[in-house]
Amino acid sequence: MSPAAPDKPANLEELLRFYAEAGHDEALTEEPINRFAKPARAATEGKAQPKRAGTPPLPSPGAPPPGQRVTVPAPPAPTTVPDEQQAMRARALAREAKTIEELYEALAGFDGCNLKVTAKNLVFADGNPQARIMLVGEAPGRDEDIQGLPFVGRSGQLLDRMLAAIGLDRTSAYISNVIPWRPPGNRDPSPLETEICRPFIERHIELVAPKVLVTLGNPSTKLLLGTQTGIMRMRGKWAEHETAGGAKIATMPTLHPAYLLRNPAHKKLAWRDFLEVKMRLNAPD
Repeated sequence: MSPAAPDKPANLEELLRFYAEAGHDEALTEEPINRFAKPARAATEGKAQPKRAGTPPLPSPGAPPPGQRVTVPAPPAPTTVPDEQQAMRARALAREAKTIEELYEALAGFDGCNLKVTAKNLVFADGNPQARIMLVGEAPGRDEDIQGLPFVGRSGQLLDRMLAAIGLDRTSAYISNVIPWRPPGNRDPSPLETEICRPFIERHIELVAPKVLVTLGNPSTKLLLGTQTGIMRMRGKWAEHETAGGAKIATMPTLHPAYLLRNPAHKKLAWRDFLEVKMRLNAPD
């Protein structure tokens, strides 16, 4: 219901009483108010406000107590971005290594690959470097990163059983990876990361000089044999890995143990490959 016209005295009295009960105790002010003017605080914005005598300013949230010395932390060191220059450094360091121990020291001191930043440990090798057989996978996983040894997780346990099936163990075999640091989240190494690490594994193989080289899975097979042919077509067929010094090493590509865990029906294929390896090891030099 709309209020009646204010010119009627009875309705005007009721309207004033309503305003009074609502808290409006003054009908008029001495000065007119411009409702379109900017708020008063806007006029003083940017100006220093007078301090109240005897009242210290309140510290901002998280501020240290008065008089306490503040130490500004140094910015984090920038992460190395791999490039062709790092690959050249890797090739030079690998060539300079004359022994497996020197190669390990070169890798431990090399900072040209981003994977080293996120990895817990350098995963260099395991087994007997004097063995006649060397097996090379792609990269360490979580368990390998923690222990600093290649093939110690579920894949490694299967590999141990595969070696035992042909009369070998880690005292009579030597195991390594193309990539010595675990990629974060077990992602695939990038082509540039692989290229940076490549000189080290090639020099590693040259220093070990095994009679038989076994490449485990697609990535190590393609890298060490210089091929784009898939592992299912390469496996079971002898090939040759040629070192920088010109030596040729008999190489058997086979399926990676991690693949066999996902596809157990293909274990029979790997078994055939390992029988070929056994015959080659037992053949006269």
